[in-house]
Amino acid sequence: MFPFRKRPEMPAPADALPGRPTPIPTAETHFVNGKPLKGPYPPGTETIVLGLGCFWGAERRFWQLPEGVVVTAVGYAGGYTPNPTYEEVCTGQTGHNEVVLVAFDPAVLPLEAVLRTFFESHDPTQGMRQGNDVGTQYRSGIYTVSPEQETTARAVRAAYAEALRTRGFPDLTTEIKPLEHFYFAEAYHQQYLAKNPAGYCGLGGTGVSCPVGTGVAA
Repeated sequence: MFPFRKRPEMPAPADALPGRPTPIPTAETHFVNGKPLKGPYPPGTETIVLGLGCFWGAERRFWQLPEGVVVTAVGYAGGYTPNPTYEEVCTGQTGHNEVVLVAFDPAVLPLEAVLRTFFESHDPTQGMRQGNDVGTQYRSGIYTVSPEQETTARAVRAAYAEALRTRGFPDLTTEIKPLEHFYFAEAYHQQYLAKNPAGYCGLGGTGVSCPVGTGVAA
């Protein structure tokens, strides 16, 4: 989203930036709904972390869902550097992805529906980029917090991969990994497009519907 030079491949863990032992400051509450960004969340709330390109536009896709989302936050995950800054992530030397934490009520918004929004909101076949945003921080990724989430994510990914193949798209590049750490991004990034409605959003989907989360079995 900014003109930093991006690395097109993941760094080795030993080559990653050292980071810092304490979290960087962030916002306390969600700019749109006023709820605490870091919780506590209501009983029954589930969380998942998703990478689908520039996190400004990605986060907006989820807080704008009509029901079921408790809170959203942007941050960094999938890499090696502890408590990174945005500038460090932009060097490509942390291994981290720009991600969105989605806290949701699965009784209202099933995980399959969250993942349908995820897949339909970007092009998950592009590898280390989304459109003109190039670098490891823009890769497609699902970072799960339970074995059940991983099973569901792999089923939805397989269903969407088949839907894309029938339309002539290349193979999916979406990584699915257990979440090791989610690091909250700086306060100015949180709900950025609500604060800056004319701000940059580089997201664009494939135009292919995901056949899961709509009442259609995978």
